[in-house]
Amino acid sequence: MLEKIFLLLCFSSALANQLCKPDASDGYKVRISLKTALGDDAYVWNENEMFFFRSTLAFAMRTHVSGQRFEVSNIVVCNETPRVSFWFVVTSPQNLSQLIDKEHVEEAIRKSRSRINSAFLLTDNTLEFIGIHPTLAAPVEPVTPPWLIVFGVVMGAIAAGIVVYMVSTVVRKKRKKNEKTNGDDTDGETRVKTIESGRAADGVYNLSFADDERL
Repeated sequence: MLEKIFLLLCFSSALANQLCKPDASDGYKVRISLKTALGDDAYVWNENEMFFFRSTLAFAMRTHVSGQRFEVSNIVVCNETPRVSFWFVVTSPQNLSQLIDKEHVEEAIRKSRSRINSAFLLTDNTLEFIGIHPTLAAPVEPVTPPWLIVFGVVMGAIAAGIVVYMVSTVVRKKRKKNEKTNGDDTDGETRVKTIESGRAADGVYNLSFADDERL
């Protein structure tokens, strides 16, 4: 019985390895640039790192496809090169000879891309899934809604306009009042001078008249 199980597992593994090949319809190529990302602190890519990579992909598939328990054995890797590039496919937990559709794999990687990158201290540019576009950072949402900012700016402009209008009105009124006061003062001075001139003329007239009477 154990021999049959062992043979079945070996047959399934061999069949899965045949499904993984370069340019597979449901496969992806991965290219990793450790030296570019980490410089002198770059770690060595080995079997343990590959196992970790397969584990992160199994985690991503479990997160995306509910109800299916993906294992490391469901992540099949092939055509690995020393410069750290390889191909992989994902098989179904129920049937190792059946590949998971490329669309599901791509969506699972997109959802967990930041977790995968962080696990290897890499970025979208140094951990490349060829054919899957780099993820974009989520847009930053302002604490204050944009419409409220616009409303505040408009109301501020209106308030400033009202203040300017009121100040200019007060200034104009003061100017008119000052001009009127100055005009009244000028008229008063003119009247005073006229009266004084009249009085002086009367005084001269009276004196002349008195002289005539004396004669």
